[in-house]
Amino acid sequence: MQITVNLDRLLNELEKLASFSGAPAPAVTRVVFSAQDLAARAYLRELFSEAALHLRTDAVGNTFARWTGADPNLAAVGTGSHTDAVPHAGRYDGTVGVLGGLEAIRALQRSGFRPRRSIELLVFTSEEPTLFGIGCLGSRLLSGTLAPETARQLKNREGQSLEEILRQAGLHGSLEHVPLARDYYHAFVELHIEQGPLLERKEIPIGIVTAIAAPATLRVQIEGAGGHAGGMLMPDRHDAFLAAAEIALAVEAAAKATQSIDSVATTGVCNVFPGAVNSVPSRTVLEIDVRDTDLARRDGMLATIRAACDLINADAPAQASPLITQALTASSQELGLNFMPMVSRAYHDSLFISRIAPTGMVFIPCRNGYSHRPDEYASPENIDRGVQVLAHTLAHLAQ
Repeated sequence: MQITVNLDRLLNELEKLASFSGAPAPAVTRVVFSAQDLAARAYLRELFSEAALHLRTDAVGNTFARWTGADPNLAAVGTGSHTDAVPHAGRYDGTVGVLGGLEAIRALQRSGFRPRRSIELLVFTSEEPTLFGIGCLGSRLLSGTLAPETARQLKNREGQSLEEILRQAGLHGSLEHVPLARDYYHAFVELHIEQGPLLERKEIPIGIVTAIAAPATLRVQIEGAGGHAGGMLMPDRHDAFLAAAEIALAVEAAAKATQSIDSVATTGVCNVFPGAVNSVPSRTVLEIDVRDTDLARRDGMLATIRAACDLINADAPAQASPLITQALTASSQELGLNFMPMVSRAYHDSLFISRIAPTGMVFIPCRNGYSHRPDEYASPENIDRGVQVLAHTLAHLAQ
């Protein structure tokens, strides 16, 4: 079976998808359910229809595009990722897994391969936490990790509820119908850029993920005493921002203290009130991301900082299924590609799909490990290799 990737077409589609952005190129801003996100979804549906895939969208906007197999009653083989993007991000995060997944299916179709199991491409809703402060919204609901009644409590910064925003986006179904059965997928494999520097440094084109780090998000609110910057004497100050800065340094120290390369902690949000150059900060709110592939080690980091925090979520890590890692290994070997086992320190929708199906991921290098920034980049050669490995793996799993 000869599987050939139409790389020019795929690169053009990645470029077109990047044009649905609220920021000028090369940056990509595509917040879930924004006008740009809705336009991107419409473009993807056109591509899926052109590939003769059967489409459906659930109540939270997860989009399914299925190539029906010879035995449609069997559990399907899934692939996919997300297309929403944090503000001022790049064009490859998530999108390589969606459009690369589509091209893998098209390449298999062109090769004459006929799957026994259906192969389904899944575009997850809101992998990024930009809108509601919680990531992987779509996959959390699909896996039953997030209950519908809890999801209904989510609000954006303007106070709009999830259900209000879904109605505005033209989605009217019941959230109770979103979760998938545990036998819905025979296997699920996600193609993604590494979002780290290891593959590039080692000059290895393929990473086979063995574990996905467990994320936890915390919110800290520090109350101080505000006042005029000129009138408040230094000995009398209770500056909320300076106290927050000490907490942020403690977060960094907690991660370094584990002496594990897999322990990471980030203070990614710092909101200072009243936010005027001539006012002493009276209140500061921090949001902290803590993650590790080892749950006990992650929880040890949390214990050092959570006394003053509001814990938003603390998810368990996931181990990749041997079914998937073995198929990825076999595919890489068939293609003569060097590969390495590795962990994912970023979390992905696959973390939650692993709760209901055998799941794995394949990584390709990205330049300097950069992601979530406009200069995020994956080379055409590495995208081609990743799609080739994905296509062969889907064929292994679906036959």
